[in-house]
This record gives sequence, structure tokens and C-alpha cells, in this order.
Amino acid sequence: MDGSLLQKVDPEMVGGHLSYVLGAVGMPGLTALLGVREKGHVTPGTNQTMVISGAAGACGSVAGQIGRLDGCERVVGICGSDQKCQTLVTELGFTAAINYRNGDISSALRELCPKGIDIYFDNVGGPISDAVISQMNPGSHVILCGQISQYNKDVPYPPPLSKDTQEDLCHKNITRERFVVLNYMEKHEEGLVQLSHWVKTEQIKVLETVVNGIENMGEAFCSMMTGGNVGKQVVKLSD
Repeated sequence: MDGSLLQKVDPEMVGGHLSYVLGAVGMPGLTALLGVREKGHVTPGTNQTMVISGAAGACGSVAGQIGRLDGCERVVGICGSDQKCQTLVTELGFTAAINYRNGDISSALRELCPKGIDIYFDNVGGPISDAVISQMNPGSHVILCGQISQYNKDVPYPPPLSKDTQEDLCHKNITRERFVVLNYMEKHEEGLVQLSHWVKTEQIKVLETVVNGIENMGEAFCSMMTGGNVGKQVVKLSD
């Protein structure tokens, strides 16, 4: 490989936790930081509410913490288990969390976001995103990061929205632009310094699910794709 394409890892950036370079102080962390900063339009002191889907994953778990640090009044995560919900609230400082497998997401959002939703960090797409967008305020912002519920379908990316959701975007003037972290290479170095500081000072807490052995890589990947991980899914090869 052409060495100019590689980035040398500085262990000091992650306090010796090298796996963090694959997560919170790496591409997923940058995706969270630059997604919130470039597309979220967080304005401190304006009582904004942020919702994150896929909130217990490598990117979503960091995005919610950044939303809180940048000044959102309420940060609500959507994930797939009660245990993940508890982790988001008790360990990461989310205001509340919703297990999408339990009951009506729309009712839970109305209860937990009484002033509507101003920023939506979208990692999943599909019916969950339809439910969130239907409760977004006029002039609000969707950070289109991922659409994991749609990846096994033969549809273009970003996948088409339902008619009702598309009408909500138009009538409420909601921005929804595709976000690709590699389009902001000039901001990566500064972003990694910020993420490193937050992690070292424990303002951002890092979650990982570690599987040992390259022979278990396929199992770990499939588990990640079905929501088995909390935080970054890591396959550890050696000490």
C-alpha cells in the first residue's frame, strides 16, 4: 500500500488504548463530531432536543455525548434493548432512551420530547426514522449518517422516503443532507485532537464490545449487524 494513504497512530492520543483509534478517537468519532458540527446546527441556550437512532453503537453513542457537550437541553437515544437504554442514561449522560422493540416509538417520543425534535442523528432509516421525522420541529435538521435497516435491500442510497415523511420534510423545511466524513478531511486532525481531549478528561466515555481471535471475526461482524454490540465492535488479535 502507498504509505501516503496511511495515518500513523499516536498512542498518546488515546492514553494507550489503541482500540480507541478504531472508534471514539477515529473514524466513528469523527463521523459523530463532524456530523453534529456540520449538519446538526446545535445552538447552546435554545433548549434544543436531539434524537439519535442506533444510539448504542460506535458512532451514535459518541454523537449523543457530543450533542450534550455542545449544548442540547435533551438528548434521547433509540436502541434495541433495555440494557442498552440503561447504559445510555446511566453511563453516557443521555436524558432518556427508547427500546424500539418495546411498544410504540411514536408515543415514547412524544413523552420524552415534549417540545418536539430539533436535531436527528439518523443511523438506521426505515420506520424508526419516519417516526422521528414526523415529530420534528419546523426548520430542524436531520444528520443523514447511515441507513442500516435498508442495506440489504435493492434500493439506492440514500433510500427513498415514504410519501408522508417526504411531505413532512418539505412542509416543515427540514434539512436532510447526506453526510460523508471523508468529505471533511481538512477537519480531521483538529477533530481528533478534540475527541482525544474529551476521552482523556472522561467527558466522553467509550463503549466497546471485544471478541478475541480472528477466527471469530465473522461471528462478531454478524452480531454487530444485528445489534449484538454495545459501542464499537472490536476483534482483538493479540496484546
